[in-house]
Amino acid sequence: MAIQWFPGHMHLTRKAIEERIKDIDVVIEMLDARLPGSSANPMLAQLIQGKPGLKVLSKQDLADAERTQLWLDHYNAMPNVRAIGLDTSMVSPAKALIDACHQLAPNRGGMAKPMRVLICGIPNVGKSTLINTLKGKRAAKTGDEAGVTKLEQRITLADDFYLYDTPGVLWPRIIVEKSGYNLAASGAIGVNAFDDEEVALELLHYLIANYPTAITARYKVQNVSEHTDETLLEAIARYRGAIQSGGRVNTTKAAEIVIHDFRSAALGRLTLETPTEFAQWLASGLKADAERAEKKAALQKEKKSLRKTKN
Repeated sequence: MAIQWFPGHMHLTRKAIEERIKDIDVVIEMLDARLPGSSANPMLAQLIQGKPGLKVLSKQDLADAERTQLWLDHYNAMPNVRAIGLDTSMVSPAKALIDACHQLAPNRGGMAKPMRVLICGIPNVGKSTLINTLKGKRAAKTGDEAGVTKLEQRITLADDFYLYDTPGVLWPRIIVEKSGYNLAASGAIGVNAFDDEEVALELLHYLIANYPTAITARYKVQNVSEHTDETLLEAIARYRGAIQSGGRVNTTKAAEIVIHDFRSAALGRLTLETPTEFAQWLASGLKADAERAEKKAALQKEKKSLRKTKN
């Protein structure tokens, strides 16, 4: 199953970013520390047109600390890019953001040349929560559903530092299949765009190979490596009492439990991808996408040739 979700208001957000980017000095992209590669917007990379970029790995308190460091090192090795980690426990996030932006654009600052920063991110990445923290009050509407923020707003973090907030935006087509599942598991995609069981099975498949002890600790399942994702979901259903009439396991309920436990970190601090893994997934996705485009072009050429023959 290929997961796709691009509501109409996201087209408007893209246009708004295209207009705003002309006057921006630094672009902050908030990423989910549990899936930094999958939550990075390839459409944004095209829109920012070489502007300095700050990658903010949000929710790092929910992510695997060692893997978070791998991702920070990965982004900090890129030219014209800096990366920092943030979570709700950080005492002065405003100072961290301001300092990082000044490092990227050292010639901006002061009332004559105020720093103008655009902050972007996928839905439900924690952007509105961060902005409320920065302002010290409820400046942006927050929620646990994808796509809560719908309008651009300007926030003044200092007399010479303006932060422009945009609605959460995905991209028109997700070509990395694994990214679709990871985004759905994180809550970045609307609930009507995916099947809970399929997402939970993909999540469990990854956890079996990478975090078996987390499964044992949460669901008391022994010998996790001997399970498939399907048998593991059934075992979780039995442990959590998700049983239907006749003694049948309710895998739909079990899937909801697994997804909730991942999002709330009840399973522990987990990260669903490393830079190396994501690079491999992306390469495969680009190859498959190119093959699809080639087949589509060949089919269109064949249809055009048939129309000419008939005429």
